[in-house]
Amino acid sequence: MNSLVHDGDAVTIALESRADVAARDGLLDRAMAPNWKKKTSGKLRAGRKPAEGLAFVARDNRGEIVGTVRLWNIQAGIDAVGRPISALLLGPLAVDPDAKSKGTGSLLMRHALSEAARLGHGAVLLVGDAPYYARFGFTAEKTAALALPGPVERDRFLAIELVDGWLDGAAGMIVATGARASRPRKLRLVA
Repeated sequence: MNSLVHDGDAVTIALESRADVAARDGLLDRAMAPNWKKKTSGKLRAGRKPAEGLAFVARDNRGEIVGTVRLWNIQAGIDAVGRPISALLLGPLAVDPDAKSKGTGSLLMRHALSEAARLGHGAVLLVGDAPYYARFGFTAEKTAALALPGPVERDRFLAIELVDGWLDGAAGMIVATGARASRPRKLRLVA
């Protein structure tokens, strides 16, 4: 767990736990557009677990969740000789509307990218605001020959290489590869 301080407010970045999921979902409903679950990148997350060790929350000094980010395992097409390219999909990154403009989103992003690199991942892709994500090194340069399973504005489909050359020659469809989320068990009544 990292404790980070900015603008006089203590913010703690921690791995997301099961106990955080309801608060995280509430934050996403407040912070994102109403249809955030229906976006193209949501199709890649549906029914999957986040990548191991790469789901984070930011807590304020009262312990309330004020930010969240998750990364997901994907295949970023294939390389020039037909080998699948493993990568991560980032999203959503969100900060509670009452806590915006304090740097929490930047702290979460830097922490997520640092942890992804530490864990040996080679690249991170996302769909988002190019001017915002450019400050972290994301560009549309490496996604030109990649496709998502639904509509996307090409200038918002971005990537950053954590290992130089990781996405060289990447082409084809982005496919979810992460572990499937377990479904709640249905109770079977026995008479």
